[in-house]
Amino acid sequence: MDDVAAAAVGGKVCDAATAAALIEDGQSVASTGVIGWITPDAVLRAIGERFERLGSPRDLTFFFPCATGDAMDIGGMDGVAREGLMRRIVAGSYINPRHPRTGARPALTELIRDDLVEAYSWPIGAAMHWLREVARRSPGYLTRIGLGTFADPRHGGGRLTGRAKDDLVEVVELRGEELLLYPTWPLDVGIIRASSSDAHGNLSFEDLPLTSAALALALAVKASGGTVIAQVSRIVPRGSRPAREVQVPGVLVDRVVVAAGELIGTEVRNDPGYLRPVPHPVGRLPRLRPGPGKVIARRVAREIRPGETTILGFGAASSAILAMAEDGAFRDDRLDDYTFTTEHGSFGGVVMGGWQFSANYSPEALVDGTYQFDFIDGGGCALAALSFAQLDAAGNVNVSRFAGTSPGGGGFVDIAHNAQRIVLGGTLTTQGLDVSCEGGRLDILREGEIQKLVPEADHVTYAVRAGLERGQRALVVTERAVFEMTAEGLVLTEVAPGVDVRRDVLGQIGFPVRPAAGVTTMAADLFRP
Repeated sequence: MDDVAAAAVGGKVCDAATAAALIEDGQSVASTGVIGWITPDAVLRAIGERFERLGSPRDLTFFFPCATGDAMDIGGMDGVAREGLMRRIVAGSYINPRHPRTGARPALTELIRDDLVEAYSWPIGAAMHWLREVARRSPGYLTRIGLGTFADPRHGGGRLTGRAKDDLVEVVELRGEELLLYPTWPLDVGIIRASSSDAHGNLSFEDLPLTSAALALALAVKASGGTVIAQVSRIVPRGSRPAREVQVPGVLVDRVVVAAGELIGTEVRNDPGYLRPVPHPVGRLPRLRPGPGKVIARRVAREIRPGETTILGFGAASSAILAMAEDGAFRDDRLDDYTFTTEHGSFGGVVMGGWQFSANYSPEALVDGTYQFDFIDGGGCALAALSFAQLDAAGNVNVSRFAGTSPGGGGFVDIAHNAQRIVLGGTLTTQGLDVSCEGGRLDILREGEIQKLVPEADHVTYAVRAGLERGQRALVVTERAVFEMTAEGLVLTEVAPGVDVRRDVLGQIGFPVRPAAGVTTMAADLFRP
């Protein structure tokens, strides 16, 4: 009897369709996934396919700590984005970009836009720590994270659609201090992804570069009396792996679905460089395309100091390390003087941009996603390099809802709240912006139609002014100017060569900005092709 047959005798191995049939109408379903990484795509697809065939399961509540799936080949949460199947979704973030080949928006984006689902967004850190509270059957997760932001019930309570009527977050007072309470509810089904399982359901993650909240999710579901389904690439003999490699014990796993050959991440099928240090990693990295994003990445990189832990968020700022590599910042092709991380637990190596973001290339260590937010909330990251969609006159940053899209706050709230210094990167305008970087200067060929520094942000993801009051420092980096955030407002400190300050900078901002006493010129080498 082979290993798969032996496991089947044990009653845990089944196909994705059988696993999907375990889910009943009205249940609460949680799933792991970080964009394309560790996404149990086969199981999520099977749930959607069963609904298309049979109209069941219906009216499910989904809980995704992080955006699950991409806009290309890994559907993730899009596999269950069906009107009638999904009643409510609570997620740390959402995938919004159009498919690069078809131009179609993700199905879940359409449900949210058309108000066909109760959609909420929580900070990813709160979502992961909430799982712990479910696991220990506590009444809820109590935190400062999210106060004064979109998650605060006085500012929307994380609601993204009109159908989202219930208050899922509460303001409470404890010892004279306001806090947010994220009340718990039971989880009936949990879906996680691992590399391999044995007949008992012991799970290891040997060829996946992240674990995210897999253990916390499984614990929460079992504490709720629910069913845990694990998608894996293969079955191995019981007892064949060192105990330290098994990170989710079989007592927490009820069903195992074998889905061989699935991508481990967006456009990544098998690359050992995401799993361990590799020789000469810098030479293996992609180069950034010339343009405003590269200018921003290079300027953000100049705020990164050796010897301090730097955390990078999704978006323009995440490419800063690729810019450093291309520009020869690492001696002898080594990164030993720097420590880079993201909210998903990878330490060391290079933070990748685009859809490979979240898993570092050539990492030295990997922390469980839930513990990573302990590190973040405890102030472990001195510098946070983040991106912005809007910034307003009151010092509020928006990355969670803008321009008809609702990507949610992601890890931004936890990261920004707890860093000593933050650098916010993004273009000054968007939609149609076209620039040329030649001869050490920036020429604006066509201005963007939408200003990003606005009188009032559409959504408050983070209040920078509150951070300044706690002693935080904040810088805003664009392709044509650099600003410092102060208690009195935004101050212009640097301008790109070739740019007209009044027309191209101050004239493209929706509120008054004070130039510093001595505005300097951005370094010409930032604008090399």
